[in-house]
Amino acid sequence: MSEISTPPPTESAATATVLSCIDGSVYSHSVSLHSAWAATRMNAGVQVLHTIDAPKTGTEAVDLSGSLGVDTRDELLSEMVAVEQTRNRLARERGKHILEQARALLVAEGVNPVSTLQQHGPLVEAVTRIEQERTPDLLVIGKRGEAADFAKLHLGTNLERVIRASSAPVLVAARKFDPIKRFLIAYDGGPSVEKAIRYAIDQPLLRGLECLLLRAGRIDEKAEWFLQEAAGKLRQAGFDVDARSIPGDPDRVIADEVRQEGIQLLVMGAYGHSRIRQLIIGSTTTAMVRTCLVPVLMFR
Repeated sequence: MSEISTPPPTESAATATVLSCIDGSVYSHSVSLHSAWAATRMNAGVQVLHTIDAPKTGTEAVDLSGSLGVDTRDELLSEMVAVEQTRNRLARERGKHILEQARALLVAEGVNPVSTLQQHGPLVEAVTRIEQERTPDLLVIGKRGEAADFAKLHLGTNLERVIRASSAPVLVAARKFDPIKRFLIAYDGGPSVEKAIRYAIDQPLLRGLECLLLRAGRIDEKAEWFLQEAAGKLRQAGFDVDARSIPGDPDRVIADEVRQEGIQLLVMGAYGHSRIRQLIIGSTTTAMVRTCLVPVLMFR
C-alpha cells in the first residue's frame, strides 16, 4: 500500500474530523459541499480521501504462449508493462487533481484544517485503515460512484460496504447540495435510531434545525408511547419537534413525507438485518437512499 497525503495545518483549533470520500464522479462536488456544511456546524476539519485501483503489472492474466517466439513474447510483455505503468501514473495524477479541487473548494467554504489522502486499493479497506488510527466523527460519501447506472438508480458498489464497515455515522450525499433546515428521523424504536437521537442531542451537527420524528408501519399504543418519549427527549434538548405516526409501508410513507414536507435531510438507522434476510425482505435502508432525493444520515 502506498499513499500520498498532505497533513493538516497545526494552527487550527478544530478537534473533530470529517472524512470526505471522493472518486471524481459527478457526486464529488456535492460530497465536498456536504462535508463543508457538516464541518462548519461541527467545528471540524476535513480529511479528503481518494482511492485508486491497485497498480497492475500488465502480466497477471495474459497468455502469450503458442506460436510466438521468445523475442516477440518478451517484447510484447515489456510493452504491456509500460502501458500499465503509464495508466497507473495517470491514475495517480488524476487523483491528485481531484483531491486538489476538493481541497480548494473546502478552503473556499471556510473549512480549516483540510488534509488530503490518496491510497491504492478498495475504498472500504482505506476507511478501515484510517479508523484503526482514529475513527472520524462523520464520514461523507456519494450515493453513486463513477460506475453507477444513473438511469436505473443503481447505488455505488462501495456504499453498503462502507456503511457496514465504518464505526462513524455516515452522511450519504445527494447529487445536489441544498441548504438544510429541516430533517426527518425515521423512528422504528431500534438501537440504531436511538443512537441517532442521542447523537442529535449530544452533537452540534443537527442543532437548531427543525425535526420531524416519524413512525411508519404498524402503529399501536406501545409504538406511540416510545415515539412520544423520543420526541420528549429531543424537545428537552431544545429541538422543535413534530412527532407523527403514519400506518403503511415504511418505504412509501417515509419517501412521501420527505417529498411532501420539504425535508432536506433524512436520518435513520442503517442495515438492521443480515444480507441474507435482505435478499428475502429487502432493505428499507437501500430503498430510502435510492428513492429519496435528499442526503441520508445513517447510524449503525
